[in-house]
Amino acid sequence: MTATVETLEAMERPPVSMGSRLEGEMLEVSMGPQHPSTHGVFRMNVALEGEIVRKLKPVFGYLHRNHEKIGENVSYLGSMPYTDRLDYFCSMTNNWAYALSVEKLAGIEVPERAEYLRIILAELTRLQNHMSLLGFLLNDMGAWGTPLMYAFREREKILDLFESLSGSRMMCDYMRFGGCRVDASPEWLARAKKIVDLFPRFADELEQLIVGNEVVIARTQNVGKLSPELAISAGITGPMLRACGVNYDVRKVDGYGFYPRFKFRIPLEMHESVGILKQAFEQVPDGPIINPKVKIRAFRPPVGEAYGRIEGPKGELGFYLISDGTPNPYRYRVRPPSFINLTVLEDLCLGHTVADVMVILGSVDIVMGEVDR
Repeated sequence: MTATVETLEAMERPPVSMGSRLEGEMLEVSMGPQHPSTHGVFRMNVALEGEIVRKLKPVFGYLHRNHEKIGENVSYLGSMPYTDRLDYFCSMTNNWAYALSVEKLAGIEVPERAEYLRIILAELTRLQNHMSLLGFLLNDMGAWGTPLMYAFREREKILDLFESLSGSRMMCDYMRFGGCRVDASPEWLARAKKIVDLFPRFADELEQLIVGNEVVIARTQNVGKLSPELAISAGITGPMLRACGVNYDVRKVDGYGFYPRFKFRIPLEMHESVGILKQAFEQVPDGPIINPKVKIRAFRPPVGEAYGRIEGPKGELGFYLISDGTPNPYRYRVRPPSFINLTVLEDLCLGHTVADVMVILGSVDIVMGEVDR
């Protein structure tokens, strides 16, 4: 066997100890898509130096459902049920963001009662989303089952409300251009108010469970820190942006719906949502729930373009539409917070251990349905 030039050069190098040989060597690991904390449809290619993360590249596309292209090949109304499947924990807010974009495009006004119902359903959605986030985050830390079921117990009460109003627990298809599909009865509002009145006790218990847990503190303090400068530069929104000290909220900035009528602070997500809900229950008026002038089934908005956005539970959710006057959108694009917020994942993980990666990913609060559109 003839020795190559590389082999001869290697033989001439001075011997090195095992310790120095390991120093600087990189091990490439594929985390996911089979990893339980990557939702079965997300992958991270991680380069490790020992236990330390030196590179991390997210890999998307395992769940791609062609949502945006479908939106250009069905009617405006036909896209509404598809929005449920983006963030399938938050179908009510998905519906609202899409409806808001179409209403901007066509200049549609929404009745007052419908605006209140939208806010009530959006804030209920925010509560159940944040409960789920905390349950899944503790699950990712290794607390299998119990914290998630504790959160899901309260979430079920809100899903029961959604089901009794819309006919579906998760894929609600509730919003319509110019209002809502069905009205909420006085009994439904009373039932929702009762659930909201009891919620602060659960929220306080959950907060005490997390803040007072030394394992949670050890696993999360100074792990995955996000600077305000990087967050703003990367377009991060929602709780992630507010957690690093930037008090930005589309509900305050745009004042869409009737949010300017409510008193609430930007941080302290769940407590402020309860406050908004209590105000909404007191103020909700009687009246129609949909604009009768809107012909939903023969809907043809004028030629133009519009971008409608809301403060979804995970951040800014927006829909960009271009109309050419036909029954289908000429262009249909989604600005999903889960996808945008994932763009800083490598920055959050660099320098941390491989065990921290799953905790950091869990803290971003993603749903892959709106990452792979």
